[in-house]
Amino acid sequence: MKQFDVIINGGGPVGMGLAIELGQRGISVCVVERHATPQPIPKGQNLTQRTGEHFHFWHCEAELRAAHPLPKDAGIGGKTTYGTLLGEHHYDWLNRGDVRDYYYKPNARVPQYKTEAVLRARARDLDDITTLYGWAGTALTQTETGVTLTVTERETGAEVTLSAHYMVGCDGSRSMTRDLAGITETVSEHDRLMALLVFQSPELHELLNRYPGKAFYNVLHPDYDGYWQFFGRVDHGHSWFFHAPVPLGTTKDNFDFSAMLERVVGQSFAHTFDYIGFWDLRVAIANRYNNGRIFIAGDAAHSHPPYGGYGINTGFEDARNLGWKLAATLQGWGGAGLLDSYDAERRPVFASTARDFIETFIEDDRDFLANFNPLKDPEAFAAKWAERAQNTHGVMAFEPNYEGSPLIGGAGAPSAKGDHRHTARAGHHLSPIDIEGQNVFEALGADFTLLTSDATLAATFAQAAENLRLPLKTLVTLSPGAQAIYESPAILIRPDQFIAWAGSDEKETPDAILKRAIGSDGL
Repeated sequence: MKQFDVIINGGGPVGMGLAIELGQRGISVCVVERHATPQPIPKGQNLTQRTGEHFHFWHCEAELRAAHPLPKDAGIGGKTTYGTLLGEHHYDWLNRGDVRDYYYKPNARVPQYKTEAVLRARARDLDDITTLYGWAGTALTQTETGVTLTVTERETGAEVTLSAHYMVGCDGSRSMTRDLAGITETVSEHDRLMALLVFQSPELHELLNRYPGKAFYNVLHPDYDGYWQFFGRVDHGHSWFFHAPVPLGTTKDNFDFSAMLERVVGQSFAHTFDYIGFWDLRVAIANRYNNGRIFIAGDAAHSHPPYGGYGINTGFEDARNLGWKLAATLQGWGGAGLLDSYDAERRPVFASTARDFIETFIEDDRDFLANFNPLKDPEAFAAKWAERAQNTHGVMAFEPNYEGSPLIGGAGAPSAKGDHRHTARAGHHLSPIDIEGQNVFEALGADFTLLTSDATLAATFAQAAENLRLPLKTLVTLSPGAQAIYESPAILIRPDQFIAWAGSDEKETPDAILKRAIGSDGL
């Protein structure tokens, strides 16, 4: 039996990100992944600015951007069209550049298998990470003190038993970990079968030169009841993916996929298929994100249609949230309620993502298509189309936050819906600004960081942290200008760059603030 601090069952992007988060903190990890090499299906391509920050802190952000180079003029924006891809009605869509100033790193467009390769390479550099590629978990047991996982090598059938204090299932929407841990899920079925096509077409690239700087395209059509017909570039200039609803019962052999593509594009064009697959359009969320010492993250905890690029980015946020909490608990400075806060913070955020963004996209498009048609009432259509073009709801309002969580306190509740401001707000992501000649993100510690201009306050926090054995970096660098931007004289920042506390309320002591931030029973 091999002993670790944490076993991660599933070594896709979320599992590998979590392994790196833990391995960098000196936590021994074993990653079990059924695929010996990343699977070359171009999903999970749109990476947000926040994901760029994760890769920065995982020390492989430059490698991520080098993994899938794009021509300088390629661009990674989106476009929505009506009727056909080449139709006369179109507007820019999901422009993540609108929130660029609120994050330290820019967004990116990288196929998931390239992202996985970068993470695997980074994991090889960390001595505390053991990887078992080509192995699959087959049985698990849990006690009050640990978890045991039996894993089987897919090629030879060899078995090994692994033991750890904790286990995390990052093994996808059909998670063995979730099922064997007895964690149920709530599913919202849309009764839609979706086709996923991967194809080569330099000609489509030439046709789409009319939309410079765009990499993904959403085609709205009245016949599809608000469900998307979606194109995305893979290798710029020649390869693509496409997904759209198809009739129930469709197979690779009983449907004309070429005719469907040409109908959506609006004309015939040369193309060859690399892959034809199917998936069911559904939204699912686990009814809890852990059972005892077994946790789930990524698609094992929540799954949804690939609308808006939330999937892989949401999974990475799970990894950052859970990673520091597991490490703090194993290292002895996390409070008794810290691990419970993973569910309390992350599950409501996904519920909000599904409700306020993914489902809203479908409902808004359905309502628009049912009530506006350029052939029936061109003036009403044009007015509504122009209004939609100005609506940046999908980017500006997507601001996951942990207001009101057990670690934050106060009013509110964790949600994916918010707004982007530089103001330092408890429960919200820290906005990057320059302090003392460098970006604040370059100055942050690996664990908690205090920003203040008050040396006495800094010393009081430092003593309270020492008493709690909590690693805290204090930076007495919050200039008047920085205070004006953040609208706060002092800010306590968590290891995942969310703000644990901001203000100057002398009624709450640094000891109480820190205890709440780590889920301590001392409150």
